[in-house]
Amino acid sequence: MKRSRVTIAEVAEQAGVSVPTVSKVLNGRADVARSTRELVQQVVAESGYRRRGGASRRRTGLVDVVVDRLDSFWAMEVLRGAEAEARRTDRQVVLNTTGYDDPGSRAWLDRIAGRGSDGVVVVVGDRDPETSDRLAALEAPVVLLDPVGDAPPSFPTVGATNWAGGLAATEHLVALGHRRIGIVSGPPRLSSSQQRVDGYRAALRRAGIEAHEELVRHGDFLVGGGRAGAAALLDLRDPPTAVFAGSDMQAVGVYQEADRRGLRVPEDLSVVGFDDITVCEYLSPPLTTVRQPLARMAGESVRLALDEPRADVTGAAARLELATELVVRASTAAPGG
Repeated sequence: MKRSRVTIAEVAEQAGVSVPTVSKVLNGRADVARSTRELVQQVVAESGYRRRGGASRRRTGLVDVVVDRLDSFWAMEVLRGAEAEARRTDRQVVLNTTGYDDPGSRAWLDRIAGRGSDGVVVVVGDRDPETSDRLAALEAPVVLLDPVGDAPPSFPTVGATNWAGGLAATEHLVALGHRRIGIVSGPPRLSSSQQRVDGYRAALRRAGIEAHEELVRHGDFLVGGGRAGAAALLDLRDPPTAVFAGSDMQAVGVYQEADRRGLRVPEDLSVVGFDDITVCEYLSPPLTTVRQPLARMAGESVRLALDEPRADVTGAAARLELATELVVRASTAAPGG
């Protein structure tokens, strides 16, 4: 005889808590002690209780997208792709930002839990264990876009081929004849940043060029970080003839620092970026960069959140990587012009 479906009351009884407490945990509410939340989540996993019942779950027509902040072309491109996919399914995007909250604030999680959206796409820099726990407890499926480090196996993720992009950018500079190639990447704790550096190093090894650590700098993927990284590289006794920036915004900072020193791009310094945001074509000269399909990545994240079931307690969630592509413009040339 087929066993009837486990109820929320049975979960509460097994965990020794009230039904409202289980409901709070399942909906990612903050007002539950961590030890209680972990106990309820363990009982949920072991009992086979399923929160999402397909047609039994009310469709709200909303998709939550969470970003750190909006002051970048990168974030705007992500939102463009997410909105297009949501609109295709007759849904609306609800924007959440975390970067301007008080340190440690998770008010955005409370708002998402209260809305009961059809899906959640998270594009944030850092996730502490409590944030990850609460995301896992949300009623709606959660997808991580360009996640930091190794994502928990229960979360589907969407990213890009960062290592291949770093390899292509550096091989392009090597093919032009550059041998002193610097890199200004993002924070080393970000897997995307480190993968771009690893691709850079692999390209140098393939060409038989020593990868000097003094030529590797880290920033914050923003203009200021690019400017500071370029200054450190150009202050070297033997400065690079080319710089690979880990983002297009960092490349803008490299341009600014080169101009401050009276250096011309690409005659005195070749520059390659990463992302291919709109600003690339309007820089002077237009920026050679690695195209990361940001809008498509965001669209695929929304699709996964709406279409794909969350993995069970032992299964692995979907891992999707989209291809990058080198786009050659006028910011790169052979050393000396």
